[in-house]
Amino acid sequence: MTTDVTVTDAESGSRFEARVDGELAGFAEYMRTDRLVVYPHTEVDPAYEGRGVGSALARAALDDARRRDLPVLATCPFISGWMSRHPEYQDLAYQNRSKVTD
Repeated sequence: MTTDVTVTDAESGSRFEARVDGELAGFAEYMRTDRLVVYPHTEVDPAYEGRGVGSALARAALDDARRRDLPVLATCPFISGWMSRHPEYQDLAYQNRSKVTD
């Protein structure tokens, strides 16, 4: 089951927030510099699990990194796993980017 999810960058909290019908459904925390973005933790409220909230958060966070041209260090198991299942985002991985720029 997929739900309409709205994701915004809550910069003051250093996280992306996912909302469903105005209610906070989940978030993905980040640490961002001008050289790298780290995604350490993602959380989805159990009431919204299986409804596409985590995927919406991952996609929004990674699309933002791409727009900023920042490599991604995904220490969060969810974001890391999501990237490995979506080859179109694997070029953002810090490990892949560092090989190109070394």
